[in-house]
Amino acid sequence: MSDRPTSQSLDADDSWLESALRADGREHRAEYLADDGFTTQLMTALPAPSAPPAWRKPAVAGLWAVAGVGLALALPGTVVDFAHEVLRVMIGQRVSVTGIAAGVVALGIATWAATAVALKDE
Repeated sequence: MSDRPTSQSLDADDSWLESALRADGREHRAEYLADDGFTTQLMTALPAPSAPPAWRKPAVAGLWAVAGVGLALALPGTVVDFAHEVLRVMIGQRVSVTGIAAGVVALGIATWAATAVALKDE
């Protein structure tokens, strides 16, 4: 048998602490701590945040694209095997024009979403 307390007894033991912390928080929430302008002086003394160059995100996206193409060229057998398996699965399924259109739309949305995330300003 374990000597460790159960979660119910922990909750009951901690309820007094929770209520004491909440009461203390209510009591001191409205108080203002005067710092005689220290916070303002500190914030004005901090250097401005440095912004990354505008070309960085497109360059990173381009490098990932080059890495993907380089990987495909370095491992042509793997790419061919993957394409063969994808085609084998697709040919085994009945395909309609609406299914192809839905797939193209889904890929387009995924591409635009990935581009937007990669190029968004922070």
